[in-house]
Amino acid sequence: MTTKIEFYRHQLGDEEAGSWRQVLDTLFLTLGPQVAAFERELGEYLVRGRDAAETPDGAQPPHVVGTTSCSMGLLMALRALDVRPGDEVITTPMTFAATSNAILHAGATPRLVDVEPATGLIDPDAARAAVGPRTVGLLPVHLYGQLADMKALRALADRHSLFIVEDSAHGIEMERDGVRPAQLSDACVFSFYATKNVTCGDGGAIATREARIAERLRRLRNHGVSKAATERHGATYQHWDLVELGYKANLTDLDAALLRPQLPRVELKRSLRERIARRYESALRELVGDLRSPPPSGCRVPWLVEARGRSSHHLFTVHVRPGQRDAMLAKLGAAGVGTAVNYRAIHLLTYLGEMLGMRRGALPIAEEIGDRTISLPLYPTLTADEQDRVVSAFAHAWRELTAGG
Repeated sequence: MTTKIEFYRHQLGDEEAGSWRQVLDTLFLTLGPQVAAFERELGEYLVRGRDAAETPDGAQPPHVVGTTSCSMGLLMALRALDVRPGDEVITTPMTFAATSNAILHAGATPRLVDVEPATGLIDPDAARAAVGPRTVGLLPVHLYGQLADMKALRALADRHSLFIVEDSAHGIEMERDGVRPAQLSDACVFSFYATKNVTCGDGGAIATREARIAERLRRLRNHGVSKAATERHGATYQHWDLVELGYKANLTDLDAALLRPQLPRVELKRSLRERIARRYESALRELVGDLRSPPPSGCRVPWLVEARGRSSHHLFTVHVRPGQRDAMLAKLGAAGVGTAVNYRAIHLLTYLGEMLGMRRGALPIAEEIGDRTISLPLYPTLTADEQDRVVSAFAHAWRELTAGG
């Protein structure tokens, strides 16, 4: 029996396990010194990028606030920016449900706009056309590991006095037009979910350049109280106050202990994923030719390796021929290749469609991408043999379906 190639395998090992065990011998298991150290180190990475020599003179790391998840991070970021019922936040339908759910939980309304055909990223022109009297902010999603056009979105936000919250669940490593995550937004939210490039099973973080926003986020993640446990239980007990309604949503020291050893290896692992992505792209070109093909002719790979910018290569996603996606998924599964769909256009999901009053045809580009998208296995420990099996299974399924019309 052929061993299945899993869609994802985590990369945690002895170093992470040792770091985690060391926390068991310390005082704080939850919101303590490991969290503070991780927040500092992530902030330094975000301002430094791949090389310390690239750090702009005088650039300061953003404030980083660890959270239980990216989902809670998005909600708290919106709360910290004073989003209220009746407000409208422009975002994309090509994302996981958490993006729009956060807006709804904040009491606001997601205003979904269409995306760029070649990338699946939010279209700045569509966002511009959607700005209305209730619009308070933009929530772009950096899809698959591609950074959205933050320069265009920042210009739009400045023109209309809007905030920007970035959903950067798909990586910390991205760059486009010299811009990195958290550089041009009011807040940028990351995910450390099980399948992410940096993971602790679940968890997240918010980066912001505004000290006042960071201060409020630290309260919001800890019920809204004025002092965390590390501040209350020092040499002398400190009284605390409840100053606003918050959440139990902080990262723990156990989580941070798993995350910290991964940061020094972020660039190495990104390069390994890029190598696999290049190999996939080369094989797909031999199979189908042009990887930028619009429908109905063939196959499209968003954000090719040689395209402008730098992807985190969180996912390797292929837009297959219209009408053939589910058959491709079935054939790949039968061949022992794990796959995923990232994503179906979220306005076609039952709850959001009913809540927002949107039907098929409202956002045609997102719908076309959502009907065609397949994500293939992509992680550093994917062997050459496994990569060959993925390519072979995809090619076999493609030829069968193409021959069948």
